[in-house]
Amino acid sequence: MKKVRVGVIGLGQRGKGLLLTMLVCEACEIVALCDVYPDRMEDCERIVTEHYGTRPALYPSYKDLLRDENVDAVVIATSWETHTRIAVAAMRAGKYTALEVAGAGDLEDCWQLVRTYEETETPIMLLENCCFDRFELLATSLARAGRLGKVLYCHGAYAHELRGEILGGHVNRHYRLENYMYRNCENYPTHELGPIAKLLNINRGNKMLTLTSVATKGGVGLAEFSASDRNPDPSLQGTPFAQGDIVVTTITCAGGEVITLRLDTTLPRPYAREFTVRGTKGYCSQDTNMVMLESDKNMHEFFDMSRTVRKYLGCAEEYTEYLPDIWRNITPEEKKLGHGGMDYLELKAFFDAIINGEEMPIDVYDMATWMAITPLSEQSVAQGGMPQAIPDFTRGEWILRKPKDVVPMPKVESENNESKTDFGYSRK
Repeated sequence: MKKVRVGVIGLGQRGKGLLLTMLVCEACEIVALCDVYPDRMEDCERIVTEHYGTRPALYPSYKDLLRDENVDAVVIATSWETHTRIAVAAMRAGKYTALEVAGAGDLEDCWQLVRTYEETETPIMLLENCCFDRFELLATSLARAGRLGKVLYCHGAYAHELRGEILGGHVNRHYRLENYMYRNCENYPTHELGPIAKLLNINRGNKMLTLTSVATKGGVGLAEFSASDRNPDPSLQGTPFAQGDIVVTTITCAGGEVITLRLDTTLPRPYAREFTVRGTKGYCSQDTNMVMLESDKNMHEFFDMSRTVRKYLGCAEEYTEYLPDIWRNITPEEKKLGHGGMDYLELKAFFDAIINGEEMPIDVYDMATWMAITPLSEQSVAQGGMPQAIPDFTRGEWILRKPKDVVPMPKVESENNESKTDFGYSRK
């Protein structure tokens, strides 16, 4: 079997996690490592050497790794601020490029990624693992089969209590801290937006038009936490933080849909992504693992308030015939490989696209559009929630580009001969 020779750039918590997952991927071989911290390189060198029996090349500079002719592809998991410059350099070096998620520093970051791809034609993929999650793909499959009718509204959140991780930035050499000190924006939009954008065929017959963002008062949650005994870095006590504890973003689309996003990382709460899809014939809610379809016999029982909703929790399991093959065939071992199997499935898709010469499942136009939410939300918040135009990074090609899901959807006949959903711009 042909193997893709991979260099991993960035070996912190996320980079090491991806490395451990790639060691199980038969389609790749890790041949080079890069990090600015020698101890991280040494730790990952030991892991890779024990697995393969051969030592990977070590590079303290990503520029030196990109000159290595033994490297076919790179996986970039560095700090947010360095994503664009390293990805641009990787494409110019002719390396297949996989880039970890984050928002952009400014719109020029996004345009640089697009221009470099169009100039070099080097394939690049955004590693948005939530696009490969089970429930998001189930909802997308139901939409493709017409079971949800016309989808009009979607919602998602990055609701993840990170106060200790953020304030431990200097202690743990982590990258979030300075972003919370100096920016006020939707700083991590792609987990919630990526699966929604794919479901709504954004950049492929549909596009996002405008956004508005508002934020609560900056830094209250982090300030209070910094004064507690749970603060991992007492030197940060009293530090002002620009980032609002809650940021709410509303996006309008050419197809008439509305998307809402919420960043919620510095107040106490359990983890949730709140992925929700509302259509004229159905409803999907990830938090409760719930699917409600108008055509089903039990639909109206959902609206009988005398019945306990707990009876229906988990009812998404009734629709497993709509699951793509990657989730039907996933093994128990693969489900343990990072975020319940999502990391393995996204990396497998990246390597399969390289080996088969196929289009990347999350391409540079997806990448630029989703990452642009961060600087645009920053502008909107600073202007009191004023609307911001979302650039068309396809330069008009969104009208002609054919829809493409991250994985093939199963062919399931719709009940009552329901027609497939019409997403996107009306050409009438």
